[in-house]
Amino acid sequence: MRLHSAPGPGRAGAPPPPARLSVQEFLDGTPMGPRQRLVALIGLVVMIAEGLDVSIASFVYPHLIRDWGTSMSAVTTTVTAGVLSMAAGGAVAGPLADRYGRKGVTVAGLLLFGAATAAMALTTTVGPFATLRVVACAGLGAVAPVVMAVVADATPAARRAPVVALAFAGVAAGTVAGGLFASTVIPGLGWPAALAICGLAPLLLIPLVIAYVPESVSVLLARGRPAERIRETLALLAPGRDTSHVDLTGAKDQERQPRQRVGALVLSRTFTGTTLLIWFCYFVLLGVVFLLLNYLPLLGERAGLTAARTGFAVGLFGAGTLCGQLLASLGLRRYDRFRALALASSLSALVVGVTAAARTGHTGMFVLVAVLGVCLGASLGALQAVGALAYPATLRATGMGWMSGWGRLGTLASGVLGGVLIGAGWGISQLFLLLCVPLAVTGAAALALRREVTRRGGGVEGPRP
Repeated sequence: MRLHSAPGPGRAGAPPPPARLSVQEFLDGTPMGPRQRLVALIGLVVMIAEGLDVSIASFVYPHLIRDWGTSMSAVTTTVTAGVLSMAAGGAVAGPLADRYGRKGVTVAGLLLFGAATAAMALTTTVGPFATLRVVACAGLGAVAPVVMAVVADATPAARRAPVVALAFAGVAAGTVAGGLFASTVIPGLGWPAALAICGLAPLLLIPLVIAYVPESVSVLLARGRPAERIRETLALLAPGRDTSHVDLTGAKDQERQPRQRVGALVLSRTFTGTTLLIWFCYFVLLGVVFLLLNYLPLLGERAGLTAARTGFAVGLFGAGTLCGQLLASLGLRRYDRFRALALASSLSALVVGVTAAARTGHTGMFVLVAVLGVCLGASLGALQAVGALAYPATLRATGMGWMSGWGRLGTLASGVLGGVLIGAGWGISQLFLLLCVPLAVTGAAALALRREVTRRGGGVEGPRP
């Protein structure tokens, strides 16, 4: 009788070969290693530099009015043009990063906003100053979403949401540090020195990005880079791991998405609902934060607060925002990012309503402002995690960049709306009651986002094949 061999390669009882994994599946299954932690740390420091640059400019404008006789309308025009430039920078940089490389776009953005900010220290009239500020804002708008995509790319799926939220907290940390830096440096050395320092600092980060941040593997695959280079990148992110069973051609990764241009794909039928909901949430949240930071001093003055008490309230709000983002990073280790966003946004609406309705006195208002900062900061941190995980790796930078652009437009809209309402005589209570509505709707939109992402593929990266 003829004996039949056991099925499968090799001798009977031999273990089957490991299943072929896509590059993304391999990275998602790796533990957080030293290089991945270093990439996250560099991303955090870059975000601190971004927050510091954004903050320092707001302290310089009053000096331009006093030293150069610059009109308030010229300052307003510069600020408005800067916000639009940041929105355009994010919208343009995202697709470029997905198409040509995220590392290169990050370096270009750092060079752009660092050099332009340092050059602002050499200007003597408002025209060149405003031009350089618009250029710097384009770099700032480009850096933030692309760096968030870089951090998300290098982080395993299990840790991606909290690590992205932690890196984004650098913006709030830089904003708080900017206030302390300005109060220390400007009185002693002058505002040009402050601008020069804030501009040169991010330039020092460029060698770190070049040396230690690997190009995103999704970009390497999309550009058809050699398998040896992809394997080297995987070895950096997952040292000691066997990559022989990883599909380095990108075939499995390409099966997960339609073959369209990244910009079209973000607004395709698959992602339209997700994209629009994310844009709405970031538009509202960033707009509310911007409105409060810019108009709290004026509202506090109208409510009878001294300049010192008003500054203290603004400082509490900024510190609360930073604490909220750090809490979001911790909470997202265990809790659903969509529910965290919904809870934080709903709590923001509740605190705003209580602040508007309650007669708590100055001390009570300080407490409520700090709590509101925590809630809004947690909302922004959770939303960054939602945006970073909402799209496949190959169009993550585009999704984040366009989200950032809509958020910047939210700051512009809230600035105009706040100016109109305050000019019409609105006080803190009336303005806060108005803010309850969009914040409450944002909480509902977060739950709708969860349903939308779950419907199209389980809520992790993108649609399943």
